[in-house]
Amino acid sequence: MSGADARAFHIEFGSTDYGLRAWVTGTNGTLETTLAYWRAIADAVRQHAPRALLVVDDMDGLPPPPEQLLQFVQAMRGQGMEAVRIAYVERDADQIPQVEWAGLLANEHGFDARVFATEADAVRWLRYGERGG
Repeated sequence: MSGADARAFHIEFGSTDYGLRAWVTGTNGTLETTLAYWRAIADAVRQHAPRALLVVDDMDGLPPPPEQLLQFVQAMRGQGMEAVRIAYVERDADQIPQVEWAGLLANEHGFDARVFATEADAVRWLRYGERGG
């Protein structure tokens, strides 16, 4: 991770009754930044071994372009995230379709992930929703 990537985001972690919550702030827009913050989240998942993970994206900027989403998902394989249920909250409604595409790719590659517009819906799914696969 370059110094620029390290300053591009901040993650605040917290323990919850359903697992681990990660609140991500800063500026996104590149594959490198996205990979850097997800690898930091994966480190915390390996350390705490939660049954579920809530990621609240409160970042400025855009997600990586669609042509890089498969590269992102493939890079995350083997990072320990396949064993945890992942709910991702995208605060920018305009970005939800692109983030949902990444979620579909993730599910096709062995992850149990879903995208939400609100944290309340995400938490409800983590606590009570049906298990995938």
